[in-house]
Amino acid sequence: MKKVTLIAFVLFIGLASTQAQVSFSPGIRGGLNISNFTNFEPSNSKSDFYVGGFVAIKFNKYFTLQPELNYTRQGSEAIEYIDGGGLIGSRKVNYDLNYLSVGAVAKFHFGGKGFYILGGPSLDIKTDDSFPEYDNNPAGADFALVGGVGYTLPNGLSFEARFKQGFVDVYGYEGLDNDYYYDDVVLNQVFQLGISYTFKVK
Repeated sequence: MKKVTLIAFVLFIGLASTQAQVSFSPGIRGGLNISNFTNFEPSNSKSDFYVGGFVAIKFNKYFTLQPELNYTRQGSEAIEYIDGGGLIGSRKVNYDLNYLSVGAVAKFHFGGKGFYILGGPSLDIKTDDSFPEYDNNPAGADFALVGGVGYTLPNGLSFEARFKQGFVDVYGYEGLDNDYYYDDVVLNQVFQLGISYTFKVK
């Protein structure tokens, strides 16, 4: 009985020591979105912004789990051709899709230093959109995966580059039959450049 008690005590101390190493630090982030749709021709990338907050759950100097809540403005800039009395012209049309994005990324710091890679999922809930009146209404949500690299300075300021790939058709698969191919699906793609700041909590 004494041995069982001693083992349990040692395990408890070990668990408590492990938990004591975990830290929680809030932060803010923001930056540039360069977004587009796949299989959406002819189109150009659209530039906009994202902004949000996070909680950095640091387990040790190598691994951090970072739940996030972001507002992200995405979409595409399409080229629309106009036939004006025998003259063919073109104009730019914005396809705006704005989301409230809930996600989490895992960050792995090389050598426990400033440079890190990250990856994780996000669920994007559409807040509003601005599509041409003649176009279909876009879907209300998207599921995406995020990957990227970054570098954190000792003062908590970080610089990041991320790529975000959506997996839900922008139009909610409307107009697609059961034999559709990947080339028929219109998906969100976003390249992000930004900064973040993690507050130090004592």
